[in-house]
Amino acid sequence: MDHHELRRLTLFDGLDDDQLAELLRVGEFRRFSSGQELFHEGQPADMWWVLLEGSINLVRHVGNEETVMGAMTVPGQWAGGFQAWDEHGVYFATGRGADHGRVFAMSASTLRELSHEWFAFGVNFIEGLVNTVRRIESNARQREALVALGTLAAGLAHEINNPASAATRAVDSLHTVSDTLMTSLGGLAQGAVTADQFVELDTLRRQAASPSADLDSIAVAEREEELTEWLTDHGVKRDWIVAPPLATAGVDIAWCEQVVRVLGESGPLDAGLEWVASSLSLTDLLSEVKESTRRISELVAAVRSYSQLDRGSLQLTDVSQGLDSTLVMLAHKLRDGVDVVRDYDEAVPKIEAVAGELNQVWTNLIDNAIDAMNGSGTLRVSTRLDDLGVVEVQIADTGVGMSPDVRAHAFNPFYTTKTVGKGTGLGLDISRRIIVERHAGEIVVESRPGQTVLRVRLPQRHSTQGGAEPSR
Repeated sequence: MDHHELRRLTLFDGLDDDQLAELLRVGEFRRFSSGQELFHEGQPADMWWVLLEGSINLVRHVGNEETVMGAMTVPGQWAGGFQAWDEHGVYFATGRGADHGRVFAMSASTLRELSHEWFAFGVNFIEGLVNTVRRIESNARQREALVALGTLAAGLAHEINNPASAATRAVDSLHTVSDTLMTSLGGLAQGAVTADQFVELDTLRRQAASPSADLDSIAVAEREEELTEWLTDHGVKRDWIVAPPLATAGVDIAWCEQVVRVLGESGPLDAGLEWVASSLSLTDLLSEVKESTRRISELVAAVRSYSQLDRGSLQLTDVSQGLDSTLVMLAHKLRDGVDVVRDYDEAVPKIEAVAGELNQVWTNLIDNAIDAMNGSGTLRVSTRLDDLGVVEVQIADTGVGMSPDVRAHAFNPFYTTKTVGKGTGLGLDISRRIIVERHAGEIVVESRPGQTVLRVRLPQRHSTQGGAEPSR
């Protein structure tokens, strides 16, 4: 390859023959094959790669998937070399040959020297840097949003499944209990129970339905055993249907003796006790259905509050409500060993904000805090109003904390301490952009072993410069 081939690349427009010859002297030419890895995501970007022939896929790990974020297909497209200006510069993606081809490679240190020496070349390079990074970052952000959405959807499905399953089981049992109730009523009628007797039996049912004290599971089991023995001694045939609901209601042998007194020694004791037991079961099952559907309704309301589907613009927003709805969405990650402490200042007013965007911030911060504790610790979520009228939200965890180096780069795009596939390094960067650029606030991190605090400060009134227009 000679300088005439380099001359055909737009990237090197403005360089004279001597400068092109210098490039040929300090660089090297490499061939690559399909599937061959030239550089790796997250590794130091200490080499600069210019495509000459063929094509290279740019691949990132997002979530548990490997995703092609873009491709180098046009001669003159380049990647890497970021350590020419940033000592911490890393490759934003893995470069892997899509087919056979050639590249021109140069060390980042040499690239730095030439970019300072050759102004025209530096301009072309910087333009390419901005466009390349912007394209990869935009694609990665979209994938990050999809991964987060999938995680929240899975958690929500888990949360809704529990009450939905409970309601389904209760409805299935209602059919059997209703049949028993109607059959027992027929048995009472056949036993020629008088109206006065039925009224007294119903009075006893009401007493059983309003126990004076709740029993624990051990006490209920012992009571059920006593009742089963009494029922067997008195010739009640289906004691397994009668004993459990009576024991749960807290009735005792004395209460059963009163039923015998009301119905008579030769009365329809089976039918009377089954009627009371099935009535109690019916009430419990209806309560279970009511509680389960109430829980589902609350979850739907939390999702509506979290997503803010009807509030896409700037409006007065309750910060505490947004934090609570986010905690509901992440409840599936808070079950094992994580205690949640809410400390909301009632003096905090509603603020002008885009609620959906703030909820995205709370999701990123709380999710990171949970991960930092590795399943065990205390998550503290608090709000307060300072003396200047600024609303401050704190997300604190009792995890291992951040080192000074990690803390210094925490808000850098694509910077992450998580293993490959666990994170993209965009959560805190996105949060910073939303708080600082969209809401004219600030976000800082304070960390020491055993405690990390993310502080978000938001003004009550929103400056529309660079943000959304208020909606009234």
